[in-house]
Amino acid sequence: MQPEAVIFDIGNVLTRWQPEAFYDRVIGEDRRRRLFAEVDLHGMNLEVDAGALFRETIYDWADQYPHWAVEIRWWYDRWIELASPRIEGSIALLRALRGKGVPVFSLTNFGSYSYEEARDKLDFLSEFDREYVSGRMGVIKPDPRIYAMLEEDCGIAADRLLFADDKAENVTAAARRGWRTHQFESWEGWAARLVAEGLLTNQEAGL
Repeated sequence: MQPEAVIFDIGNVLTRWQPEAFYDRVIGEDRRRRLFAEVDLHGMNLEVDAGALFRETIYDWADQYPHWAVEIRWWYDRWIELASPRIEGSIALLRALRGKGVPVFSLTNFGSYSYEEARDKLDFLSEFDREYVSGRMGVIKPDPRIYAMLEEDCGIAADRLLFADDKAENVTAAARRGWRTHQFESWEGWAARLVAEGLLTNQEAGL
């Protein structure tokens, strides 16, 4: 039996999310390592993903570390560079599914405010049939509550949901609820899974 809906994570599924790579390019690996050792930038980002204000949170953290203030503010000022490049093959899969009438949802750890700002920069964010954004929901993956909230809202049985995420812990949490899951490594691998599930042909999937 085919899945009734396909669920995409965003970071590292539809667009790259590798902040360390950005900082390596801009300030060099050695200085980046010092920055990340002294400032918990991923912890800061989790605050945003959980619903904290976007710019204000980052600028508040910058004020706490004046010797790194410029670099910390880049997390907001140059956010689109941190979230680049787009994974065009995955975006094409999203569009191919929708073109066949398959409901496509997002389930993402993403701040509510940063998500709205990102709409102007990442056009595919407006193409989901339903959006499940941690900052709006007040809970982040892999907390089981976020998966339960999605199930309750969409009304689709767990075993009829197919979910792609790059993080093993997020995939495992979904699988424990009975979801069909795919740990994303490449768009081609995700395309092959969609074909195997009978949702797309090889040609439709770009294979």
